[in-house]
Amino acid sequence: MKVLVVGSGGREHALCWKIAQSPLVDEVICAPGNAGTALVARNAGVNATDLEGMVTLARTEGVGLVVIGPEDPLCMGLGDRLRACDIPVFGPNADGAYLEASKVGSKEFLERHRIPTAGSRRFDRSGLAKGHLESVTDWPQVIKADGLAAGKGVYVCDDVKSAKTAIDQVMEERRHGEAGNRILVEEFLEGEEASVFAITDGSTILILEPVQDHKQVGEGDTGPNTGGMGVFSPVANLGTRVHKQIEQRVLVPTVHALRQENIDYRGILFVGLMLTDSGPRVIEYNVRFGDPECQALVRRLKSDLVPILLATATGTLESIEPPEWDSRACVGVVGAAGGYPDTYTKGDPISGLAAAEELDDVVVFHAGTRDKDGDVVTDGGRVLCVTALGKTVEDARELAYAGYDRIQWDGKFCRRDIGDRHAGKAPVLDDPGDF
Repeated sequence: MKVLVVGSGGREHALCWKIAQSPLVDEVICAPGNAGTALVARNAGVNATDLEGMVTLARTEGVGLVVIGPEDPLCMGLGDRLRACDIPVFGPNADGAYLEASKVGSKEFLERHRIPTAGSRRFDRSGLAKGHLESVTDWPQVIKADGLAAGKGVYVCDDVKSAKTAIDQVMEERRHGEAGNRILVEEFLEGEEASVFAITDGSTILILEPVQDHKQVGEGDTGPNTGGMGVFSPVANLGTRVHKQIEQRVLVPTVHALRQENIDYRGILFVGLMLTDSGPRVIEYNVRFGDPECQALVRRLKSDLVPILLATATGTLESIEPPEWDSRACVGVVGAAGGYPDTYTKGDPISGLAAAEELDDVVVFHAGTRDKDGDVVTDGGRVLCVTALGKTVEDARELAYAGYDRIQWDGKFCRRDIGDRHAGKAPVLDDPGDF
């Protein structure tokens, strides 16, 4: 079987790397891919948002499964187009992808179905939003651009002045383009942030191992939001009791609500949560694997991923046995180009990739890279993610940074505190009284 992976980032390299290991797969094609995917797949020069070109590629190659990585083609309806040609697809149609395409739409979905989330107000005019802020007494508040903004459309504001500045940047200066036509002004939730991934074919739910991302660019969770600066798994504060709460209060109600609304959802539900004193509350939905969360998941997944993806695409997920996971921890450190998440340069030569992977249990996943005359050069803000497995998060963390330090390009930087949130935390024990 041929498998087509759509996208060009670190998530897509990780998916290609794992899918290529399956005995069910004859060849992996990645479109458009990057310098890393070319090591494990055949890159095809079709842009991820070229829906017609992608459908033609899938039909011409006779692929047996398409795995859509990024949110943009999902929200544009690539899944719909492929399914109309009877091609199995892992990833929702546009109606399901709306959960990520619109934060306002997602919030209305949560409220319709009484799934716990933060309180909020919606605005399509900056003046009305600023007027509302004058009456707010509880700070911080969170300003969110409605549409897709590559993980950068969320602003945590400590006072009225900074909130008004954020609104101007989103709605007046158009920092995120049309994504800022509408905004949410949302209450700030206190607690521990967590990401939960579940695969569903619309009926069966397969919950994956928990992972935790580091969204802000600076150490100590400071500076602007990014697409993600690093990740670790497992997560100490997500014990069985909390997992059960998330399943019962969030995941099952979400899948049930999708069916109520006649949405045939087949793919990943990536739920960003805040674990508050009153239980888990949904911050946001995403409709694809996270990046760099996917990199940690595939490193820890011991089972073959392809049967799970194919069963999801064909609506037979109930027939799949629960996957087996590596008991070791994984830490992934993202190396970024100087200036990210603002203006950064491209085309800087990268050295030391082979030296990094000479370390046992280290795998480097490319994100913003490309091949230039046989050399690998930078081609994005987040350039790569160095992942490592270790007996503990601390062991994996030390090894990931050792691998990262062997790689060089001009202006590279990373956060040096990936996994620190885990340090000193014991796993949450089950409380029999909760069952």
